[in-house]
Amino acid sequence: MLETHISPAIQLRIPGDWSHPGQMLERIPDGYQLTPESLVTPSGAEISFTPVAPDDIFPQIFRSACRRPAQPDELAILDRYTVNIVLCAPGGSLATALTMMQAAAAFVQAGGAGVFIDNSALAHGGSDWQAMTDDGGSDAISFAYTSIIRGSRQAYTMGMQTMGFPDLVMPFSETNENERGDSLIEILRYICAGDKPVGVGHVIADEQGPRFQIAAAPPDEHQDTNPMHNPYGRLKIVSVTDLAGLN
Repeated sequence: MLETHISPAIQLRIPGDWSHPGQMLERIPDGYQLTPESLVTPSGAEISFTPVAPDDIFPQIFRSACRRPAQPDELAILDRYTVNIVLCAPGGSLATALTMMQAAAAFVQAGGAGVFIDNSALAHGGSDWQAMTDDGGSDAISFAYTSIIRGSRQAYTMGMQTMGFPDLVMPFSETNENERGDSLIEILRYICAGDKPVGVGHVIADEQGPRFQIAAAPPDEHQDTNPMHNPYGRLKIVSVTDLAGLN
């Protein structure tokens, strides 16, 4: 049973090389208020704020997690970062996900190197993050938050709980593995556009007819307290052709 009543927390990390807290405060955009424990956005949203000491491992993790290569100046800040700003607040909708993007972008504008997302182990350089935040559409938000992991037999998403959606699992056939990976991205965008609810039994079609059907999938293996856990569960994307072959 899907735990749709639970609002998952979005957790973001912004590394910066600020020499002291006052320098960061001076650079935060107008309209944002910072207290020892929270960031208050111009809209009044209150987001948990925690500064974390640097370590030697995080820069390597950030680099390897970047969807696109970060800019050289962003990586330079990362390599000498003095603090990791951790932001945390309830997510579960495109609106709350965008609010968190805007909050993280405020620290990027203040000199942060970029943003690492604990919910999907995905990172973006600061300029990419700012561009996605400025766009603010469902495609940009889903691209920012959602990892797509491709294995030998299937591809699956991680991080869609930030926007209020189940994660997706798509098994590969032996003949069109690459096409299925691209199709997963198309279906992800279709779901995040929010034109209509998608659940078990839903059929996805194009101009040539039905292509995929939605089936139930086992939940992820993360504990409830893990930011990667998706309380909305997971859905399997099954090819209509494969279904026909089983009948």
